[in-house]
Amino acid sequence: MKNELTGQLVIVSGPSGAGKSSVLERLLTRSPLPLQLSISVTTRSPRPSEQDGRDYIFIDHEDFVSRREAGEFLECMEVFGRGHWYGTLRQTVEEGLEAGKWVVLEIDVHGMLLVTEQMPLALTIFLHPGSLAELEDRLRKRGTEDEKDLQRRLEVARKELEYLPRYRFEVINDTIDRAVDEISAILLGEREHVG
Repeated sequence: MKNELTGQLVIVSGPSGAGKSSVLERLLTRSPLPLQLSISVTTRSPRPSEQDGRDYIFIDHEDFVSRREAGEFLECMEVFGRGHWYGTLRQTVEEGLEAGKWVVLEIDVHGMLLVTEQMPLALTIFLHPGSLAELEDRLRKRGTEDEKDLQRRLEVARKELEYLPRYRFEVINDTIDRAVDEISAILLGEREHVG
């Protein structure tokens, strides 16, 4: 199967609040490459601004377990210990790669490790705001978590930063436009390298 894949897998990870979604949204509109964002599946409820099929594919826990047991996920895990599961559908990724797309996964560090075990040629990028203090400031301004959840996210972020050396590229999101430009340059450089 791997020999038939003609696209490129791109993994973007980083702490919650690092601005991954904002950066990737802008990257998708600017990049000349055939980028395709892989939409993750989750068991959590949608936030007010989220739409099924655009932000996530929202399914119930039983459906998720059934798909997991059937081997449909390239990677999946429970996040933040609240019983919410997230996963990347293997078929979606493989179909995109076979079509020559640069499939972008926005997944956490553990997902990256699972995916790169199966697809070692994936291009890995770790995006973060530059410091834990800046991350805390962003999370507080976002206002989507209470203090307990915010502290939990910061603790997870500290642990995630330990995996930074496992990524090929590090991008600091001090401004969205600069981060988008840097990731664009990385992707175009990779295209030149493999082409």
